[in-house]
Amino acid sequence: MPQKEPLYDLVLLLSATAPDEERAKIMSDVETAISAAGGSIERNQEWGTRTMAYKINHQSDAEYHLLQFTGPTSLLESLSHSLGIADSALRFRIIKVIPGTPPPSDSAPPVLAPSAPAPAAPVGAGAGLGGEIDE
Repeated sequence: MPQKEPLYDLVLLLSATAPDEERAKIMSDVETAISAAGGSIERNQEWGTRTMAYKINHQSDAEYHLLQFTGPTSLLESLSHSLGIADSALRFRIIKVIPGTPPPSDSAPPVLAPSAPAPAAPVGAGAGLGGEIDE
């Protein structure tokens, strides 16, 4: 019995400040690379622009995408290389989906409110390592 090709998740964060044409070209190039390698796209979701947990390249927002695809392992190296040198691709992660994992929701995950910053310590608090200062 032939073995079924594995399913992969590609989560891609694109720069929200990049021109629309550049972001669309990156997505088109990824889709083209998958089909050219003999793979297929099972799911393509755009999750919209969201605030990231921390700034990347001085940017606090990114356009999030999820692609589920099948393809040979050589495709993973090709995608990693091309996305790694694309200036507008802030971050990406390719993960092999374990068989039996439930499919992702049809809607984007909820946006969580950022946590409030910790209150500032009073001046002079925690100045040393636990000992008194001799002057």
